[in-house]
Amino acid sequence: MKIGDRIRLLKMDNDPDPIPVGSEGTITGITKLSHNEMQIQVKWDSGRSLSVLLPPDKIEIIGD
Repeated sequence: MKIGDRIRLLKMDNDPDPIPVGSEGTITGITKLSHNEMQIQVKWDSGRSLSVLLPPDKIEIIGD
């Protein structure tokens, strides 16, 4: 996973205004929080910018 990769959201449960599941976007930044947690900054195709937290959120890398 790297900046510029395209992703699809599979799960986002803990946000008060979540991105809809199935939404696609582009990774704009990656912050490692601990040995097993990462915050992924995303520019969503809808125009929103909202990070995902891995885990508990789930994403998949999609083709170019």
